[in-house]
Amino acid sequence: MTAKTRESDKKGSSSLTNLDHMASKITAKKNDDFDYEIIEGESKTALAAAGTSSRIDSATLELRHRIGRGPFGDVWLATHHQSTKDYEVAIKMLHPINKDQMRVVVDKFKDLVSKSQGMENVCLLRGVSIISGRICLVMKFYEGCVGDKMARLKGGKLSLSDVLRYGIDLVTGILELHAKGFLILNLKPSNFLLNDNDTAILGDVGVPYLLHSIPLPSSDMIMRLGTPNYMAPEQWQPEVGGPMSFETDSWGVGCSIVEMLTGAQPWSGKSIDEIYNLVVIKREKLTIPNAIPPPLEKLLQGCFMYDLRSRPSMTDILHVLKRLQNSEEEEFWSFWRGIDSREIRKSSAYLGYTEWFLSKDQLQVGDTVRSRKPANSCKHENMDVPEGKVVGLERDTTDSDGFALVKVHGVHDPLRVHVSVLERVTKDLASGDWVRLKYVGVADKRCSPVGIVHSINREGIVAVGFIGLPTLWRGTSSQLQMAKGYSVGQFVKIKAFVVTPRFKWIHKDRGVWATGRISHVLPNGCLEVEFPGALPFGQEHGSCLADPADVEVVDFSTCEGVVQKYQHLEDFHWAVRPLLIAVGVLTGMTLGGLLVGKKVGRSKDIKQRVGSSRLCNCQIPNGQDRAGPDRKVSRKSKAKAKSKSKSKWFF
Repeated sequence: MTAKTRESDKKGSSSLTNLDHMASKITAKKNDDFDYEIIEGESKTALAAAGTSSRIDSATLELRHRIGRGPFGDVWLATHHQSTKDYEVAIKMLHPINKDQMRVVVDKFKDLVSKSQGMENVCLLRGVSIISGRICLVMKFYEGCVGDKMARLKGGKLSLSDVLRYGIDLVTGILELHAKGFLILNLKPSNFLLNDNDTAILGDVGVPYLLHSIPLPSSDMIMRLGTPNYMAPEQWQPEVGGPMSFETDSWGVGCSIVEMLTGAQPWSGKSIDEIYNLVVIKREKLTIPNAIPPPLEKLLQGCFMYDLRSRPSMTDILHVLKRLQNSEEEEFWSFWRGIDSREIRKSSAYLGYTEWFLSKDQLQVGDTVRSRKPANSCKHENMDVPEGKVVGLERDTTDSDGFALVKVHGVHDPLRVHVSVLERVTKDLASGDWVRLKYVGVADKRCSPVGIVHSINREGIVAVGFIGLPTLWRGTSSQLQMAKGYSVGQFVKIKAFVVTPRFKWIHKDRGVWATGRISHVLPNGCLEVEFPGALPFGQEHGSCLADPADVEVVDFSTCEGVVQKYQHLEDFHWAVRPLLIAVGVLTGMTLGGLLVGKKVGRSKDIKQRVGSSRLCNCQIPNGQDRAGPDRKVSRKSKAKAKSKSKSKWFF
């Protein structure tokens, strides 16, 4: 560990005042429950070969003074007394842990110590002990760290050559731990130690990962899963927005590279809540510095993709950094400019995947393949290759670009297909498929039975993201069956038999579950659902999360009857109902006005005709008509004329 840390790390808590005061005077008391011993030596290889024990007797450790503190505990400078020689060590003293979890945590750390021996770019771990009831990780002491070096430089930033050199050292160490199954989850310059040869050493060896499933006295998840300024979106609530995987550390590497290039801490000056809102809710990305090589810029853009599956792997990161360091700069940058533009076109033209996603599964001759699904979709837009076998590859084995020759049943000649539009199928499963656990045991009831396949190797070992699990579930294809998938834009509602869904859901009138539209699908299958049909000023408005096992798709084809189809129409936007009501009222008023106007017009016409007839039917005195005084009109003729006149009025 480093002897110098940032000012924020130097602040101690009042609970350690006594230890600070007495550290130089006391030797830690021996704990009878954990009587640890270790075989000391300078060579990591010798330690590993000698079958080093990870147990250290606490009586051999003498605390001197505290040299730093972080989210997981305090770091002390101490002396490890041995029979032949005393060693200066750094002790990471973890925050208190529930007594019933002590044995579990100690066993995890012992496993870490054992598996990390012999790693050249990882801090040498001496062993595990218990001091004053707190678990302690004992490690080799290092004089400085990258963060200290940055603090001494003008502007606090490193040269590009140093960033590349340290980056290669660190990614090499990360790959070593990943190969043993450990995630780091707390990558930052203050955890990048420097040895006597100015080589960067990974100082944090996965403490957050080892503690993530352990109940702690504090319920603050932030303090257990990393430092907020460097945390990937899925780290904040891994059971909901996860899972965490190796690409979670790619985000931390990106943050660290940006800080080393700029001298500014990611999201500097922001509170934890503000960082959460920016990273998780608004999905904003760090600003990438200008005037850096295009391949490095492209790499950093990939590191900050919200979906961890679209980020570069550590192997990709190491490849880019080494090529930048070893190649002629202008020639290499020009090469990558061409690759960059070609990859962008391919990414947009070929179903919306990033080149980092496509590079993670290299096809081989003999693989079964099919046309790749579009990103964020559960259906194939076309099936040019319904299923076939790769019989040839027109590319170098290390190149992710190129064409494959695919033999399809019923087609005589092999098809020449770009590898980016093909996905490998093993045991009828491919990356991105929706699956369901055939059997959910007692231990698995906390997770959803429906999830998304992240990878499947050629032996049939599957990695799946499930809601409720902070990391990827790993098992065999025989434990899974295909499930109905979901995609952005679909409307869903809670199934009729689900009484209490996993996540809170909005109700419509009379307590009926509302129908919402999927806006995002998270890597573990969790659905982000919006409710465009809910009033924006109502008590229940906004978005919800949904377990895919709790919902079903709603569309016009599944709606029975006119009433249900109309109700589904209202789900598209809250304004549909008032708009239809307004149209109905307007139509009624228009029709009513026409009827009233027509009636009034007919009444006026009748009155006009009646008035005109009366003027023409005026009687002449003394029984004379208009023909003259001498002409007589009979009573019969008068009656006939009167009858004819009435029939004319009311026809």
